[in-house]
Amino acid sequence: MGRYVVQRCLQAIFVLLGVTLVVFFILHLRGDPSVLLLPANASPEQELIFRAKWGLDQPFVLRYWNFLKNAVRGDFGMSLYYHAPAIKLVLERMPATIELAFISTIFAVIVAVPLGVFAAIRKNTLFDFVARIIALLGQAIPTFWFGIMMIILFSLKLHWLPTSGRVSWENLVMPVIAAGLFAMASITRIARSSMLEVLNEDYMRTAKAKGLTPDRIFFIHGLKNAILPVITMIGMEFGSLLGGAVVIETIFAWPGVGQLAVNGIYNRDFPIVLAAVTMTAFIFIVVNLVIDIMYCLIDPRIKVSTLHNTEGSVR
Repeated sequence: MGRYVVQRCLQAIFVLLGVTLVVFFILHLRGDPSVLLLPANASPEQELIFRAKWGLDQPFVLRYWNFLKNAVRGDFGMSLYYHAPAIKLVLERMPATIELAFISTIFAVIVAVPLGVFAAIRKNTLFDFVARIIALLGQAIPTFWFGIMMIILFSLKLHWLPTSGRVSWENLVMPVIAAGLFAMASITRIARSSMLEVLNEDYMRTAKAKGLTPDRIFFIHGLKNAILPVITMIGMEFGSLLGGAVVIETIFAWPGVGQLAVNGIYNRDFPIVLAAVTMTAFIFIVVNLVIDIMYCLIDPRIKVSTLHNTEGSVR
């Protein structure tokens, strides 16, 4: 187990380096932030001073190397727009984004796993048909449209829920449902297809022949072997919600990292965007590492086969 975890950690480091390099490169393609942040009547001398102060007069490779050295120490520089430490601004917003992503994922799992499993068990019944329709609509309905419709209905018409903010649990209801809708649909489909595949295995027919109860067959033998693809999808959806909830955060004025990052992109505030993307990628990588470890605990054959494949490739 220890060797497997070390191998995954090394891979995670390279992935994080790749993410920062790509984002760093794309940000610098957008142009010089001094064009936006300096007044229109700024003199060439003021522009030179500004560029030297923020390191914009250095070559790209040197800027990236300095960024890496500082990022290792947790220093992503000062925000060009807010004039405050970028990492501080991101960490202030991160709890709101994690809260929204985590609760949305929990909502999606609670609805999707039972829905997908029972749809597979009751294949080609009315329940299966309804479950597939729900999954189809969940993936087809645009998130922003669904969020706006909920605001119109539950806030403006019925006055049941607040339209925006992060004050109480009531502010979470609509953003969680809107954000978790697509994840719920995806997990439902993968849970159904994975369970259907398991139900056709020989050991399931053997269990039936032995006279085991349906509950033991489906939930002890079936669900345990069908859960691995579902865990993968849950991790992917959590990562997507963590990094892609900017639309929901904008619609419901949720004070998360997504809004901060988008504002940073518009303002060419490189430190803010780099800090936001790096922290989000780091959390996503940690989540995937935890999922890999869970894989090993659920099915140790995965660890053994991975290590054997690695040794074979080295030879």
